[in-house]
Amino acid sequence: MVMQTWVIKVGGAVLDTEDAAHALFKHLAQVSEQDKAQQFVVVHGGGALVDRWLNDAGFATAKHQGLRISPKEQMPYIVGALAGCANKQLMAQAITAGLQPIGCCLYEAGLLATQKLKALGQVGECVEGSSGLLPAMLALGRIPLVSSVGLGDDGQLFNVNADEAAAAIASLLNAELIFMTDVEAVLDGNKQPLHQLNQAQIEQLIDTGVIVGGMEVKVKTSLRAAQHLRRGVYISSWQKPENLVALLNGAHVGTQITP
Repeated sequence: MVMQTWVIKVGGAVLDTEDAAHALFKHLAQVSEQDKAQQFVVVHGGGALVDRWLNDAGFATAKHQGLRISPKEQMPYIVGALAGCANKQLMAQAITAGLQPIGCCLYEAGLLATQKLKALGQVGECVEGSSGLLPAMLALGRIPLVSSVGLGDDGQLFNVNADEAAAAIASLLNAELIFMTDVEAVLDGNKQPLHQLNQAQIEQLIDTGVIVGGMEVKVKTSLRAAQHLRRGVYISSWQKPENLVALLNGAHVGTQITP
């Protein structure tokens, strides 16, 4: 049997919405039951949870071009929120949906992290590390839930943008890639959904200020992933988990970013 692997990135907002993660995992469980040739890796962030933890600890948070500036003194809270609390909350929702999850971070997935920019502190980017455990987990019928916490070969901890982490894992596994975000698709200047975007269209929408902030990071990451994977990647909404099933079945929903 030829297996098809999907990497699905979910944002921290899923955790903040009652039953959203459970509904998403329930749909994944149904697809897994119906089609044994489909296997899934879920990569997650947790920005809203990190914000709350840092705020409670008395830290100010700042972003640069959609990326959280992550000073070393904030890393225990960032790591605790992402690899600890968010990861285990998602595990709990996956278990109750009938899945068998394994929580891990980027190192176990086969990726090392290095510093992205000095000005961003401990914000990391992925580089290929030693062979990861994801294929073995998938072969056992488990569903890996990967937090976007990275480790360097010098043992330093890094906060990796979860979209970039998902793209790196998809590249590692030669998998299809779906970004589940809080909008149904990338929107044009009139707030209408765009069904397909290529590089020239993306650059124009960024230059004219239509795509900004976190969506700019997401779209640029999607484009790089599409170019590297040599196939389209998808941006869709976690608020409609049925869209995920439609995508898995080959329907065209959300926005497809093409190389």
